[in-house]
Amino acid sequence: MKSSFNEEIIMKHELCKIADIPRAGTIVVPFFGREVHVYRSEDTIKAAANVCLHFGGPLECKEGRLVCPWHNAAFDMTTGERTEGPAPKGSRLMFLSTRIEGDDLFYVWGE
Repeated sequence: MKSSFNEEIIMKHELCKIADIPRAGTIVVPFFGREVHVYRSEDTIKAAANVCLHFGGPLECKEGRLVCPWHNAAFDMTTGERTEGPAPKGSRLMFLSTRIEGDDLFYVWGE
């Protein structure tokens, strides 16, 4: 007897309420023992891992960029690209896949 398993598995985890996301700056929310910056970028909402790509330090929102206070590596909030500092050239922040449902922002995996 043959069987096939094509059932799609989708994981969903609430990050925050849409109303809690500031118009400028970020909100830092917990994410499975880590943190993510959630913010508005033009007409979209983004969620970026709160980890510097140089030495793993935390990031702070400063003047429209995410900046590591340890060694001043800076990243563009729209693209995630490193703009200056000791993080490797060509490196880019990790963005989470998200979905808005009602008044909530969710991380989604498996779509």
